[in-house]
Amino acid sequence: MEMKLTRIAKRKSYTIGKLEIDGKPFCDTLEPTWRDIGYGRPGHKVKGHTAIPDGRYPVVITKSEKFNKWLPLLVGVPMFKGVRIHAGNTAEDTEGCILVGENLKAGMVLNSCTWIHRLVQAITEARTRDEAIWITVKGNKG
Repeated sequence: MEMKLTRIAKRKSYTIGKLEIDGKPFCDTLEPTWRDIGYGRPGHKVKGHTAIPDGRYPVVITKSEKFNKWLPLLVGVPMFKGVRIHAGNTAEDTEGCILVGENLKAGMVLNSCTWIHRLVQAITEARTRDEAIWITVKGNKG
């Protein structure tokens, strides 16, 4: 299973993206502010308030102690630990993680619980087929 997150709107306090699964549109995403960090590029990380660096990461499902539920976890993100994909509505609901939902209001994703349930279900089905799960995160040039 190949997921692709394309960041389409980088704002002062949040970043909006589009998530695809196997080349098909899936949902919108919300992350903290994009600070253009990592891989030798200028920028800086502000703990809990910075989107992860662009890259391709393996994804596993593990039990989150914080949320007390099984959630996707990105593995090997430089300078970050515990990056999950989970439910939430605003940048205040994430400390560097990726929130899923529908971007129906500026700076927010809505219906997040529905979308995280759908995503966990899709990942679980892919794992039952012994598929590896990957996410590629990339920013647009704008």
